[in-house]
Amino acid sequence: MSTTIKPTETGTAFLTATAAESADKIFSLEQRDEEQRWIQESAATFIEREVLPKLEAIEHQEPGVMPGLVKQAGEQGLLSIEVPEQYGGSELGLLTAALVGSVLREASFSVAYGGHTTIGTLPIVYYGTEEQKQKYLPKLASGEWISAYALTEPGAGSDAMHISTRAELSPDGKHYILNGTKQWISNAGFADIMVAFARIGDNKPSAFIVEANWPGVSTGTEERKMGIKGSSTRQVYFENAHVPVENLLGEIHKGYKIAFNILNIGRLKLGAGAAGGARTALGYAAAYTTERKAFGKFLHEFGMIQKKLARMAAETYAAESEVFRTAANIARAQSTAGHDTTTIFKAVEDYAIEASIAKVHGSEVLAYVVDEGVQIFGGYGFMQEYPIEKSYRDARIQRIFEGTNEINRLVASGTLFRRVLSGKLDLMAKYPEIEARVKAGQGVDRAGEEVPADLRTAVNAVERAKDATLYSAMRVAMKYMQGIENEQEFIDYLANLLIELYASDSALARAIQAVRRGDENSAVHVRLAQLATWLSFSRIRTNLEQMIMSYTDEGKVEKELARVRTYVGDYLLNGVSLQRELAAIVVEKQGYPL
Repeated sequence: MSTTIKPTETGTAFLTATAAESADKIFSLEQRDEEQRWIQESAATFIEREVLPKLEAIEHQEPGVMPGLVKQAGEQGLLSIEVPEQYGGSELGLLTAALVGSVLREASFSVAYGGHTTIGTLPIVYYGTEEQKQKYLPKLASGEWISAYALTEPGAGSDAMHISTRAELSPDGKHYILNGTKQWISNAGFADIMVAFARIGDNKPSAFIVEANWPGVSTGTEERKMGIKGSSTRQVYFENAHVPVENLLGEIHKGYKIAFNILNIGRLKLGAGAAGGARTALGYAAAYTTERKAFGKFLHEFGMIQKKLARMAAETYAAESEVFRTAANIARAQSTAGHDTTTIFKAVEDYAIEASIAKVHGSEVLAYVVDEGVQIFGGYGFMQEYPIEKSYRDARIQRIFEGTNEINRLVASGTLFRRVLSGKLDLMAKYPEIEARVKAGQGVDRAGEEVPADLRTAVNAVERAKDATLYSAMRVAMKYMQGIENEQEFIDYLANLLIELYASDSALARAIQAVRRGDENSAVHVRLAQLATWLSFSRIRTNLEQMIMSYTDEGKVEKELARVRTYVGDYLLNGVSLQRELAAIVVEKQGYPL
């Protein structure tokens, strides 16, 4: 197993610890060990040699191409990363899996790969009986069999637990008889097994391992999709499908545990893939600016194009920083929890907020980067002969996959409040001190000599924003109490603030770490973190002001706005100069500057 330095921070630590403190604890990409680098590079080479040459065949779903590629990935050891060694896996853990997921590049293959290795395999890894693991995991790890995950149903959508598929025990007690329809099931067209969810009676759903060739299991035609056209997406029909009772997965009536726990991991991996996709799209755009001329100048010589390139790079840096920080924290939680599944997922749950943030922010950064990429290409960006067109279409699903971004915003804010109310996160005890600081209008200087001089202003700006967020959110929460869950606009504002705070804090911590380590690219890290924080800071102020204006008593709005605005202050930065510097590096590197 990998020997990477293990982080030591707890969930939501970013709200109460400074970036300077976090820099000593978090994992960043630069800390990959040799084994992780080798596996990540091997995956990138596989994509370059085997997947990308088949883009046309993938896009047109030529029979056998996608399952053949998944099986080839198995032969290369890329499907076995999170499977225990005794079942044919390499047991390298979530962090290594996330690193691999970030270099897959081709979106349809990434969907097939993730559908198999994460939601299709991990339920058996964590919840399977010994017999189930011995029977299925070696075949899944090698690619001999391909898996799918059959949860979503027509009419259910994000409300995944309100499924109608039924499982009835046969009269002889040997089988569960499944009847129902599943929708939008990735890999359905070629999967050998499926992790499927159904209700036994009126109880909460249970999970089952269903082999696709059993009588009563069938699929519909391939869906015609906006993007990820090369991935298989079909309906799955269960018509009196007899599933042996020994294929019940996990505890009866507790399939929701499997669904929610695996989704936390899936969300994190989606964030990693999105960050990698943003890198790829930036590479397309940067290269194009050195080829295309307008008005006698190359595109990269124009200030508005430089602004786009620099911001694409900075936003990607923040997303990348937070996702691998989270991946390492979850991987550590898993490794220290032993082999008991309940203990493992209690530990993983500690980072549920960060996993949702990584998914939401990563997918929205990807959306921003591919959109700007199309804009840089201009009319050519709308043409299928240029790769940015495909990137744009493929990116759209990421904000819907693994729980929509709206659902994940609810998860992030709701989880925070539940932790506060249960005492797990002791913000109530910290609130009087925070309130006193905000009302006094005096932000504490938390960026001492241990913070590089060029980052001190940014660190202090983020720390003031944390105080203001907790101050404003707690005041609203105390006003609405248990009814706060019905105030979805407030939950949205708070989730946006959590996203921006975690992203900027992660970017700053990574940059501080790079300087302390003496990284040869530390100056680039600093510039990226400065710009990422500057962009985030304006969005933080907007969400804070909207929260206050919407949820403060009318006669007190102006006073509260003035108080918070005074406390938060400004983050003064010459954005034009910084963007020009970063854009020059992006152009020189022909893509992401690190």
